[in-house]
Order: sequence, then C-alpha cells, then structure tokens
Amino acid sequence: MRRARPSIALPVMGILLVVAIVVATGFGAENIPLGEVVGVLRSRLGGQPSANLGLDTIVWQLRVPRTILAAVVGAGLAVAGVAMQTLVRNALADPYLLGVSSGAGVGAAAVITSGLFAGAGLWALSAGALAGALAAAAAVFLIAMAQGGLDPLRLVLTGTVLGSAFSAFSSFLIFRSSDPSAAQSVLFWLLGSLAGADWTRILLPACVVAAALVALLLAANSLDALNLGADTATSIGVSVRELRIALFVLLAVLVGVLVAVSGGIGFVGLVIPHAARLLVGPRHRVLLPASALCGALFLVVADAATRILVRPTEIPVGVLTGLIGAPAFLLLLGRRSYRFGAA
Repeated sequence: MRRARPSIALPVMGILLVVAIVVATGFGAENIPLGEVVGVLRSRLGGQPSANLGLDTIVWQLRVPRTILAAVVGAGLAVAGVAMQTLVRNALADPYLLGVSSGAGVGAAAVITSGLFAGAGLWALSAGALAGALAAAAAVFLIAMAQGGLDPLRLVLTGTVLGSAFSAFSSFLIFRSSDPSAAQSVLFWLLGSLAGADWTRILLPACVVAAALVALLLAANSLDALNLGADTATSIGVSVRELRIALFVLLAVLVGVLVAVSGGIGFVGLVIPHAARLLVGPRHRVLLPASALCGALFLVVADAATRILVRPTEIPVGVLTGLIGAPAFLLLLGRRSYRFGAA
C-alpha cells in the first residue's frame, strides 16, 4: 500500500471531518434536512440564533455539542493509542491498558450505587469516574515504580492485573447494591455514550486533548527514538526514564478525562493508530495529527450511526465501535506488508 503524502492526507481528512460533523448533526430520532442544519449553523456562527427556535434548540443545543464531543473524544483516544503503543512498544496496546477504564468503572459504580459525589449534581458520575480513573493510574504507577520502573512488560502486566481487580471490585459494588437498575446503568456507561453532551462538557476534554497533542508533537523526535527501543533512544541522548514517566502522567490525565465524559469506548485507540500508520507512516510528527483526525472522523460517523440504526432508541457507541473495530483490526493484521513501527 502506497502511503499518502501528509500535505495531501491531512487537509483531506480535515475537510472530511468538517463535512461529517455537519451531516451527522442532521441525524437523530427525527432527521433534519441538511439545508436546515446549515441554516442554523450559519445563523449561530453569525452571532444570532435561528428564527426557528425549536430547530435551533435541537441542532445547536443538543446535536452540535454531541457531535463535537464525539470528534474530541475520538481524536483524544486515537492520540492516546499512539502514545500508549509507543510507551510499551506493543501493537496490541490501547489507551485503557493502564487500568484507567476499569478504575473509572469503580468510580462510576460507587456514584450510582452509593450516591458518592452527590453534591456535584449532573457532574457526579463524571467526577466519580475521573477520580476512579486517576486513582487506578496512580496505583499502576506506584506499583510499577516500586518493582523497578516503567519498562514496557511491567506496565502491561501491572495494568492488566490491576484492571481485572478494579473490574471485579466494581462488580462487587453492583452486587451489593439495593438498586435493581444499578447494573444496567453502570453497564450502559461502561459501553460508552455521548448522549449527555452539552456545551459545558466540551471545554475540559477539548483543552486536555489539544494540550496533549501539542505536548506529544513537541516530543515527536523522542517518541520516534523510543519506538526503536530504549537502548537506541538512550544512545542518541533521549532520557528514557523521564520520557516514560511524562508519557504515563499525560496518558493518565488524558484518558481519565475522556473516560469521565464518555465512558469506555473501545477499539478507537487500538485500531485507528494502525490505520493512520498505513496512511502516513510511523513518524510521530505526522502520525499524531493523522490519528487525531481519523479518530475524530470515525467516532463522529459511529455516533451518528448509533442514533439511526435502532431509532427511536440508540445503542451505546462502544458496542458499534467494537463491532466495526474487531474485523477492521483483523484485516490490518492480515496485511503482510504492515509492520508495527516500520519506517
């Protein structure tokens, strides 16, 4: 497969993303014609609400924030997937490897079953999930450091084992709950959903994703070196220990925030980085923005599909990403020409 030139691929993906956001805004329990969506967006971007207040509410207050949040979360998970695969030098690594998703599940289960963070109102579930995610990442970090450092194998094993323990603990919280709907509520959240999106929930994840992308781009050369192995990176002057710690902290915060606002959306951070490598190659300076655009585009389309496949209800977006991601990843594995990290 011939790789696309980044100067062409990145602008094309950016245009496709904008088009997908506009088109996806029209889909829902009731489809809205594209012309009416564009009219509302033109009015709002011009500083005025649409003359049709009902349509304005549906498009601008409900669907646009959700679609933008889908783009932000998709971009963030894809970028986190690239960084995680580089950190542990493992093609099967995804953003949830550190046990962050399982820890967030414990926090979410605690909120749903015991009313923890009740004072936070509508933010209670996100606050509990974020606290659980960061606590899980801290536990993985402290245990790995106590056992000798953040080498790839130790991180993979520690994250996997603690993730299983956290999942068991969240199941225990559900089992002990007197609320018969607790299990369903936690399961729906863990499968991922963007249904609660509004303008107030976009700013934090958008800022965190943007900051993480900029930080990783600034360290792109060091990440390229780390991808070749710790010995190679050290030989050219990269401080591998400090780089691994910085990557770990960045990933913990990034993934924790994303899981807190969207739940556990699988396969985006695993499959999209590999697809982007096939498209533009493994150099992080182009791989990171390509992954961000591909991830954003993929999740915007997937979220729109969840709203129309079983209307008037919707399925968790994590279910659809899993159904698409699993065969897509198998197809990638079947390409003999593809090698993880190959130049």
